[in-house]
Order: sequence, then C-alpha cells, then structure tokens
Amino acid sequence: MELPHSYDIIGSILIFESKQKMTKIQEKKIAEELLKINKNIKIIAKKADIYKGKYRTRKIQIIAGENRKETLHKENGIKIKLDVEKCYFSSRSSQERLRIAKLVKKNESVLVMFSGVAPFPLVISRNSKAREVYGIEINPIAHKYALENIRINKFSNIYLIKGDVKKELPKLKKKFDRIIMPLPKEAKNYLNLALKYLKNNGTIHLYLFSNENDFSKLKKEYSKKFKVKLTKCGAYAPRIFRVCLDLKRKI
Repeated sequence: MELPHSYDIIGSILIFESKQKMTKIQEKKIAEELLKINKNIKIIAKKADIYKGKYRTRKIQIIAGENRKETLHKENGIKIKLDVEKCYFSSRSSQERLRIAKLVKKNESVLVMFSGVAPFPLVISRNSKAREVYGIEINPIAHKYALENIRINKFSNIYLIKGDVKKELPKLKKKFDRIIMPLPKEAKNYLNLALKYLKNNGTIHLYLFSNENDFSKLKKEYSKKFKVKLTKCGAYAPRIFRVCLDLKRKI
C-alpha cells in the first residue's frame, strides 16, 4: 500500500485524502508510517468530507496520534491557532497571502472579507506597513480563534468583526485602499458591495475558480472597468485553478 502523495499539513496535523479503498488496519499502518517520517507531526487524519456549508467546514477522521483537532500553525512569521474541523483554513495559500501582503503600501487601510481565523490580516500586519487591517467573518468559532490569534501575535492594528459582510460592512462607514475577497465560489456576488467601500484609486483582490482555457475571457470581462492582473493560486481540479484577479479601479 503506497503512502499518499497529496496531503495538507496544518500545524502538527497531517490530513490526507484516501483515493483507494483501505481497511482500518491498512489506514493505521499508513498513518503510523507518516508519523515516523514527519517528526513534527503529532496527528494523522483523513478527509471524511468536502468543505461545505455557510462556514466552509469539513469533517476529518483521526487515524493515529493525539486525539485533538486544535493546532498552532506557523507561516510567514505569524502563528495561527485553530480547530481544523470547525474553521476553514488552507495552508496551501501561504505564499499567496504573502504575495498580497507585499503589495500593501505604507499607511493603507485594508479590508479582508470572509477573514476566517484571520490568516490574511495577520500576514499583512506582520509583512507590511498597513495603517489598519479589518476582517469580517460570519463563523463565530473562527472569529473567536481570530481574536485569540491577534493576542498571540501581539498586533494592535487589526480590527475584527463577527457577522455577515453584507450587514456589517455598511456599519463601518469608511472606505478602503485595498479589499481582499478570498471566497472563490461566491466572492464575485459581493463585488458590487466591495466597490461601494473602495477608494477611487483602490485595489480589489477577487478570488475565483476558473478553467485555464477561460483565463483570457475572464481578464477581458473584468478589464472593462479595471486594470487586471491574473495570478494562479493553485490547482482545484483537473484544469481548474484557484485564481486571484488583482483589480485596480480605472479612474
């Protein structure tokens, strides 16, 4: 039985997807082997479901190691505490978060919609000179972890709001230099809302899923109103990619 080639590591938890039928004994053997070759890993789990629902969460099944689903993940100079089953988080987006942080200019006011456990706000605060970073998240458990993550990392320029973006954003009564929208399946439905709270020379980072054959069409569609840069952020399915459209408002 081959070891899985594809897996996610979040903190001390390794999560793999089994594409072949295995007995519980076979799963246990594979999990124990993965523990041996990954010295920093304390828990081996397998995906028991896909991300779904309003909070984009998924079930996992622990196969070996410690019996917990909470972990402390480190990336780009920050620490992120979370429960991997109760909060959405992608460790594979680490480099993309750093790319965005490096685009943030001094004294910018930044908004992260659908901010989760606050990976984008934390990475931006650590790796830029943003004046302030706001995050809005609807999942109360993710929001609770996000608040704890601010304390863990000792940041003072991050402001987090629990609730629905459509209801909470108008209450802020302010505009932003940069708005990040990391919700690929639904983000474009919030674009008009984001534009209301974007400064005239501002930038939106809109995340979508797209077939690679449609990249040119996608850029053309958005270039009517924006200067567009498309960045591939990882494979989602065969020929389908998670992409970020950097949309600079045309003045």
